[in-house]
Amino acid sequence: MKRSILLFVVFLLSSAAHCFGQQTETFDIATFQPPKGWQRQAGADGVQFSIEDKSAGAFSLITLFRSVPSLGDSKENFDAAWRTIVKEAVNVTEAPTMQPSADPQGWKLEMGSAPFEKDGVKGVVILFNVSGYGKMLNVMALTNTQTHSDAITGFVQSVSLKKPAVESQPPVKAPPTGQGIRPARMSGFKFTTSNFDDGWTSTEQEDWVEAVKGQMKVLIHYPKAGTIFPADPDVLTNAAWDILVAPRYSNLKNYKTAYISTFNRPYLGMGYATEQASGKQVFVLLFRQGNTGWLEFVAPDKNSFIQQYKFDPETIRWDSEADLLNPLSQMVNYNKFAIAESDFNGTWTSDFTGVQQLYNVYTGNYAGMNINQSNEEFVFGVGSSYSWKLLVVSGMVGNAKFANVKSAGKFSVPNNWQIQFSKIETGPRTYNAYWSCIKGARLLHLLDAKAPGSGIYTVYGKK
Repeated sequence: MKRSILLFVVFLLSSAAHCFGQQTETFDIATFQPPKGWQRQAGADGVQFSIEDKSAGAFSLITLFRSVPSLGDSKENFDAAWRTIVKEAVNVTEAPTMQPSADPQGWKLEMGSAPFEKDGVKGVVILFNVSGYGKMLNVMALTNTQTHSDAITGFVQSVSLKKPAVESQPPVKAPPTGQGIRPARMSGFKFTTSNFDDGWTSTEQEDWVEAVKGQMKVLIHYPKAGTIFPADPDVLTNAAWDILVAPRYSNLKNYKTAYISTFNRPYLGMGYATEQASGKQVFVLLFRQGNTGWLEFVAPDKNSFIQQYKFDPETIRWDSEADLLNPLSQMVNYNKFAIAESDFNGTWTSDFTGVQQLYNVYTGNYAGMNINQSNEEFVFGVGSSYSWKLLVVSGMVGNAKFANVKSAGKFSVPNNWQIQFSKIETGPRTYNAYWSCIKGARLLHLLDAKAPGSGIYTVYGKK
């Protein structure tokens, strides 16, 4: 039985080296053809397919996991996935038997297998780890039969991956001048420039983050007094334009404001002007929606703007389709910079407070107030040491519960986008991490690497 299962694995893995084909269903960056007749179960972190023949005691399980940031080369990624995915799912006592690496469509594919046992059931586990473009994606198959080999092979062969637009490892030095990219301002952080795989380059500046691609430039303005307050769209946009934009231009022509009447109202101001720094005529658009802050788009002309963002801003009316502006909102994501171990010092905190006023649904009488409040703190010291504590208060006012957790140890930065702590609460923890810039300071964004599907970063400011 063991020999026949291992022969099946060799066949399956060699077939999988030719993968990445049909498209029928999409999850995260993967498209694939689900195996027919298998039960499907989806969650935030993955999609799973299973089949069982109870009379024969046979089963197979395929799990496709959401992509996560790459930790290094393909071998490092496979080893990390084997530890955190396979070994947490089943009991494997042998090192994985590896197959030759493959390079399907620019990705790096590593494949390995080993016998497993769980709850008295024996079988084989196969891990497919695909790395590239700053990402890695994992597919794990568990089986104790050759009956489903065609279905598993067909699934793996059908997988096709979208190349994500993510950051490459940013250079330490500023990019060359003379290409529309200004040198970044000097700061106490190692990385002040980010090069993105989609062609954008971001640099930290005194009053904004400047993102440049070809002749297109976007200024991600830091918050500034007098630019956000309750007002009609034209009043607010005019005030922000006068403070953020007007001082750097002259000869403004055809200026107008616009907005779209939606729950998350976008504000736009635009016109043609002379850029004082270059003396060139440009098309300028100022935009804000929700929590984006003010974004300033500078193009050589309106047609260049349309080519990049696929709509004519001068046609925007109160009843326009709000989705047109999604590419503008997404530009705030270019305020993102890599981390380095030397960046971490001092005290960084994150605070949250949520209050609910409760009323009886039947009588309308006031039923009290529920409060949820937390304070989390990292203190980074010498020799890569740190201390961490979390204070949580929750419950009804007058009967709130308190919890306080502390840890301490050593931290490390295995790559430019992750930080590892030797102990948070009960054990080691790895976070996906990056910096964003504000005026004279930075914010630290941390997301538990084991729960990347949530997409919710905790943001810390320096105390």
